[in-house]
Amino acid sequence: MDQTNISQNGDLQEQKSSGKFSRIFYLDYLRAALVILVVLHHTAVVYGAFTPFYYVELPTDTVLLIFGLFNQAWFMGALFLIAGYFTPGSYESKGAGSFIKSRLARLGIPLVFFIFVLAPISATAYWQMPSYLTGITTPLSWEIYPYLLGMGPMWFLAMLLLFTFGYAGWRGLTRGRIFSLGSEASPPGYLAIVLFTLGLALVSYLLWFIIPLDRYVFDFPTLAYLPQYLSFFVIGAAAYRRNWLETIPNTMGAAGFAAAAIATALLFPPAVSSGLLSLEFSDTAYFVGNGTWQSALYALWVSVFAVGMCLAALTFFRRFFKKESRFGNFLARQSYAVYIIHTPILVFIAVTLKGVDWDSLPKFALVAAIAVPVCFAAAWLIRKIPGVASVI
Repeated sequence: MDQTNISQNGDLQEQKSSGKFSRIFYLDYLRAALVILVVLHHTAVVYGAFTPFYYVELPTDTVLLIFGLFNQAWFMGALFLIAGYFTPGSYESKGAGSFIKSRLARLGIPLVFFIFVLAPISATAYWQMPSYLTGITTPLSWEIYPYLLGMGPMWFLAMLLLFTFGYAGWRGLTRGRIFSLGSEASPPGYLAIVLFTLGLALVSYLLWFIIPLDRYVFDFPTLAYLPQYLSFFVIGAAAYRRNWLETIPNTMGAAGFAAAAIATALLFPPAVSSGLLSLEFSDTAYFVGNGTWQSALYALWVSVFAVGMCLAALTFFRRFFKKESRFGNFLARQSYAVYIIHTPILVFIAVTLKGVDWDSLPKFALVAAIAVPVCFAAAWLIRKIPGVASVI
């Protein structure tokens, strides 16, 4: 029988190597790095004020805005790709019923806890902001508790739960089909990747007619990126079946990074120039959608950047972080909990330091330097509570 290992997140992690299966450490470490980037992204939101959040400070900052746009273009798609990669193995090891139950526990419980507990706690920071920004003129009271509920950053868990149900439904419909796990297959070639990227850009551009980038839909702040999220999840599942992550050549990762850099130089400036002038997503930010030529350029840039950066990150971590690391394991074990709890912690730190009269960039650096280690320390302590580590 093949030997398998269960990751700290309850996902079956398998890597075909000499007939045996072992932990894929570099994917653990990449996921932890992406969660750290999420914390940095939301810190940038606090001091860049380019999208609604539980607490923001003025003035806005162009550098932080650009940092946020670059993050948003690819890092959540990368998390969906990794989640998709581990889905088939988890389904096979648990079976349909246990798979659904485990996903409901691991995704549903944190989602509900955030909506009813952590979101209201985070939202109390609205009262620490000037009323001319929030429009709030009434004191904080229990009566407004229902208005403080929301998914916040946990939209990722909600969407992943929907993708999980979709995968389980598809497996149910194809019950008679035999699936081989971790089978060897050649990775997609450059032509296939280019065609996929162009198709993703086209679908994204068309969707942005209906859902511009600045539109919240059912409390999902970035539903405009649904084509990327769904396609990357599906590709992750297919990559697991065909062992693509182990067979993608390093040169393809380098080519992906080069493509992302070239697209950024050629497409990003003309696409976002109007939005950067206003420092916000507004009527002058034509790249957010609605069929403009800036939106077409931005859709193409996002698609090239996302595909290129995912290829680059996967091959980079596979090459340099493939071996087990004690520090890397610590970060990986806490990363899911950090994603869940980082919002109220970040908000609390930012409110505590609101009296520090620094410019946006140095204050972002200060809060980020405090928030990241505090989040991981808090996650470590929370996961010591009996039963918590089995969920997060």
